[in-house]
Amino acid sequence: MSFTRWNFCMTGMGIFTFLFDVGVDLWIAIKYFQQELHLYGLLTIFFIIVGAIIVQVFSYTWFKDVEKDSRKLTWILVVHLFLSGIFVRYWYALKYGYLATLSKQKTNDSTTKKKIAVEAMTDLSMLRVFKTYLESVPQLILQIYILMEHGRISIVQYASILVSVSSISWSTVDYQMCLRKSLPGTKGMNVGLPAVTYVLYKFFTLTSWIVSIVFLLSCKPYLFAILMTVLWVAGWCWTLKQKTDFCSSSEMEILYRIIIGFILIFTFFNVKGQKTKIPISIYYFVRVLTVTGILILCFYYKPNLTRTLLFTILSIATVLSLGLGIISLILYYVCFHPTLCAKEIMGDKVDGDSSEQVSRMKRFIMP
Repeated sequence: MSFTRWNFCMTGMGIFTFLFDVGVDLWIAIKYFQQELHLYGLLTIFFIIVGAIIVQVFSYTWFKDVEKDSRKLTWILVVHLFLSGIFVRYWYALKYGYLATLSKQKTNDSTTKKKIAVEAMTDLSMLRVFKTYLESVPQLILQIYILMEHGRISIVQYASILVSVSSISWSTVDYQMCLRKSLPGTKGMNVGLPAVTYVLYKFFTLTSWIVSIVFLLSCKPYLFAILMTVLWVAGWCWTLKQKTDFCSSSEMEILYRIIIGFILIFTFFNVKGQKTKIPISIYYFVRVLTVTGILILCFYYKPNLTRTLLFTILSIATVLSLGLGIISLILYYVCFHPTLCAKEIMGDKVDGDSSEQVSRMKRFIMP
């Protein structure tokens, strides 16, 4: 496990990007209420609150699993009740990251601090993934839907689209890099072409899919609701079949499977760290069929929409994005996917005492 000064700087910058993201969403919600678009404002607030609550629940549960000091756990709970637990996570990551990167002596103690810093950074990346798919993705869908329905939106809403796209792209690649860094014996993702290819794969496939489901929402809202429900149930059933064991309690495991089922609506993740050549092929084969079906439905149910310049541009972009995304996916997994080291294959133990936190990381969803 390595924690560099670059990791320390990026973790510190993460606080400001988090605050900026939340600030833009709140600003947009206020603008909606000022424009008397109360439904859009309430939906924006709803996505923010739901994402924040889920993040607090998992963050506090992880603290509870490893923290033995009841007094410290009490104030941690209070902070989480005020939806600010993410800042405690950042504090731990920055505290131990500072000690690990600026320490002059390479002692066992500094190695332990570096390990704690990496684990804290990995926990943060997992929580950001939850926030991304519970808040940023729905926000992006909402903003593109408004653009489709009204044709014109404000600069603030364009900023929201840009922030959401950036947040989604960054959180996915950051999660991939942090997770592989935290797992002993696992080869990390190289910065450069492998990272760029992975970002392009996620960015293009997500963009294509989000625009497609906005098309469906514009045409037939009830079909949109049915499709989202069917895909969520399919993702949830997949987690049941995989028998995930991520959480320490059955109640939290149920919530975890519900969240993962929702994430699987939008992108593929390996929920058990097993070989997924066949599942991922099926997943994106279904994605191609679904996107094609949605475009056909648009021409059938809402021909006036299909005659607009905006639909023409977005539909072409959807098809091209899906194609480029699948090409990037194939290129990444064929040429750049990190291979497992011999130590990981043989199952070597981590240096030092084992802990529940390390075993939890081994059960994180794999990109």
